[in-house]
Amino acid sequence: MIVARFDVEGIVEKPDVIGAIFGQTEGLFGPDLDLRELQKSGRIGRIEIQIESKQDKTHGIITIPSSLDKTSTAIIAAAVESVDRIGPCIAKVSLEKLADIREDKRKQILDKAKDILRKWVIEVSPSTDEMVKEVSGVIRSADVVEFGSEHLPAGPEVATSGSIILVEGRADVVNLLRCGIKNAIGIEGTKIPNTIIELCKTKETTAFLDGDRGGELILKELMQVAPVDYTARAPLGKEVEDLTPKEIMKCLRDKIAVEVARPPVPQPEPVRIARPPPIQFPPHVISKAQELRGTLEGVLFDKDMGEIARLPVSELAGRLAGYQGVDTIIFDGVVTQRLLDLAEERGVKLVVGDRIAELTRRPGSIRIMTLPEVAGPA
Repeated sequence: MIVARFDVEGIVEKPDVIGAIFGQTEGLFGPDLDLRELQKSGRIGRIEIQIESKQDKTHGIITIPSSLDKTSTAIIAAAVESVDRIGPCIAKVSLEKLADIREDKRKQILDKAKDILRKWVIEVSPSTDEMVKEVSGVIRSADVVEFGSEHLPAGPEVATSGSIILVEGRADVVNLLRCGIKNAIGIEGTKIPNTIIELCKTKETTAFLDGDRGGELILKELMQVAPVDYTARAPLGKEVEDLTPKEIMKCLRDKIAVEVARPPVPQPEPVRIARPPPIQFPPHVISKAQELRGTLEGVLFDKDMGEIARLPVSELAGRLAGYQGVDTIIFDGVVTQRLLDLAEERGVKLVVGDRIAELTRRPGSIRIMTLPEVAGPA
């Protein structure tokens, strides 16, 4: 991380500082150490400027992240320090420090490794209760078998018992085994397997399902494809796998014949969110969006889709405040939270980027789209 301080005899703004850095270092060392090329390839990150103006003087801090080697980073730092004018004003740039953030990261990793090792040593020996639970859990799970061509989870007596209990999944089968019920079999999804359909034809069948909408959907599907005799439901909002043995036995005692099964649990109407109407872009805007692919550049448009300016993506956030009447931004880059916040301040209505980063807030006044939506597939 290159950190430098600048002092200017006059009033300047962030775009002036960034412009001076790029302008006065361009061509000094050829393309291998050109700041614009290094930013495009990701070896130099976004240049951050902290600025303060007071009494006709401006000073601040320049921060430049670098993934170059130490020699190349030092050359870039010296080049930045050579800047002697910012905007129309005389300036002095002085290097404050070169920080190797990998050292800080290594220290954090070592500290975390020590903490992990300490906790591991403390927690590696399980308590007596934990060992008992683990062993008893293995014993209970060992009773679960795979049944039929679909390898459905089932109790060991499904094949020999004259009746079966249909549950939704493996966890339900395990919970019934804890109560000594060994003729349960899991459906494993809303699509009823053929094995279940054939079993229902020859055995008395009770469908024991969760007390939620998922249970209702499975029951409806079952009643359409298989001859189910009885239904039992977990209490409203509960799942069979979470019931206590007492609750399980009560639900099975209260089972009812399919002919008088209780009506479905009423569900609230889904909220329908209206999609925004499609935008009809003029041909010259579509052509411009196609042209921007792979350029790492952006174009600013006014409300009549007239082009205001074209500029590198790296300068977009810093220079946006310098343009009036910007209504639409189309650029070959990532739509970030910082750019959206700046666009909201400037009254921008539409932002189109190559892709959209994870956002913490979507401004209600801005519509966000991607380049494929405007220019079509690449």
